[in-house]
Amino acid sequence: MIFKSWIKLLQPDIVVAGTVLNLMPEMLIERGIQGIIFDVDNTLVPIQEEMAAPEIEVWLQPVREQFQVWLVSNNLDMGRIRKIAEQIEIRYISRAAKPSRRALRQVIEHMSLPPERVAIVGDRLLTDMLAGNRLGLLTVLVKPLVSIQRDPVAEGLELVAALPIESVEVEHPEMDPNAH
Repeated sequence: MIFKSWIKLLQPDIVVAGTVLNLMPEMLIERGIQGIIFDVDNTLVPIQEEMAAPEIEVWLQPVREQFQVWLVSNNLDMGRIRKIAEQIEIRYISRAAKPSRRALRQVIEHMSLPPERVAIVGDRLLTDMLAGNRLGLLTVLVKPLVSIQRDPVAEGLELVAALPIESVEVEHPEMDPNAH
């Protein structure tokens, strides 16, 4: 039972078949979303880059016009996140410590929106999706802008989180605590 509830917390509401550039703002408008919280590293800017690419700036222009937008990053380099935020003209919080909900709550309070009217867009299940689901936000998983270092544990969790809850079964009956 606990396993299923954790899986639900890791499951995104929307999985984009590509990077953030493939996310259509209309999808969010149709769901009543009025505010968007973006992760920064590998969601909007590759982690090794200091600035957003021109195509990200172009993509963000109508997004900023249609939604209240914030950046919430776990990155400890406050100067880098500040430069990116200034470049793309979006307010930000760095050192957020997601999946902690503290920074997200601050942003939602600044937006003056109920959580169900806010989406979080990110590339990580264990930070962005977990934090967003714990607050009742619409969670949107995008592919990272760069291929991240292979992490077998994270990959396994992503595969499990993509399964419908009903399909999670015990592969080995001898390990099922309910089988005895």
